Amino acid sequence: MPTILDPTDERVPVRRSLTPRPEALSGAIGLLDISKPRGNILIDRLAQRLAERLPGVTILRYSKPTFTRPAPEDLRRKIAEECGFVIEALAD
Repeated sequence: MPTILDPTDERVPVRRSLTPRPEALSGAIGLLDISKPRGNILIDRLAQRLAERLPGVTILRYSKPTFTRPAPEDLRRKIAEECGFVIEALAD
């Protein structure tokens, strides 16, 4: 089983496991820009590549208000309701 590293300060690490991967993707993929500089450029390119490779999948874009705090609960809820998958990206 792979080791998953979490950059948060966990005095007692939380045990996590990988989610099983589906055979094929369908529905919607959410792309979350955490609002770091140039993150939008990375997300633009990622959206373009995903659209080329997965023409039947809807790509939805989201942005956090700031990279210094976790995404607001209402944004997390919206992403969970609208997407089967989410990719969180950052850049500098």
